[in-house]
Amino acid sequence: MKKDSIYAQPKQLVADFTFDEKVAAVFPDMIKRSVPAYQQMVAYTGLWAERYAQPNTNLYDLGSSLGATSFALRGRVAAAGCRIVGVDNSADMLARARQILAIEPEGIPVEFVEADIRAIPIENASVVVLNFTLQFIEPAERTALIQNIYDGIVPGGILILSEKVVFSDAAVNRRMIDVHHDFKRANGYSDLEIAQKRTAIMDVLVPETLEAHKQRLLACGFESAETWFQAFNFASVVAIK
Repeated sequence: MKKDSIYAQPKQLVADFTFDEKVAAVFPDMIKRSVPAYQQMVAYTGLWAERYAQPNTNLYDLGSSLGATSFALRGRVAAAGCRIVGVDNSADMLARARQILAIEPEGIPVEFVEADIRAIPIENASVVVLNFTLQFIEPAERTALIQNIYDGIVPGGILILSEKVVFSDAAVNRRMIDVHHDFKRANGYSDLEIAQKRTAIMDVLVPETLEAHKQRLLACGFESAETWFQAFNFASVVAIK
């Protein structure tokens, strides 16, 4: 696993964060050292999928990056006739995901599609996963995306939504940010790396409160929306149709 050192040296101008070849090359290390309990959360997503995947339906991994969630689903789901569709708009990410798929053990079919998740139809889905993806979509376009997902999920199906979140209480929000930065320092990131990465994502990643996410899910028609996982200012919600 190649070490993430993208922001290790001072940059005169910190460009907006993009999922390009440089990020794809170090992404497993970057996300492991940046998102608390990421690997556990992805593994547990597979458990949700195992329980809620219905025979002869589709499972979608929207914003699939290198396919970690797709492979977690594949490793747990045994319902007959299912297939997994991983969707991402980064050709660099998908190229590496397909390389990993080529050496993975046989399992239910997985297809990686290069597309904008706002444009792809969601059809006959029993499980849809948005792992740290919605936060990169313009806030004004998020409701339409969630509604499209809801419309494409079969009754009894689920949406798992994982996001970096903010808190309404300013003091709580500050504490969560501070402890997240402590987490990154404990994983070897310098203060320079933390500061430059934060500048890079400032206008690209726009977080919301957990309450805002839940209200949107319910407004789009989901029967329930509950937090099932949280580590500092990163959380995951399961919504059931």
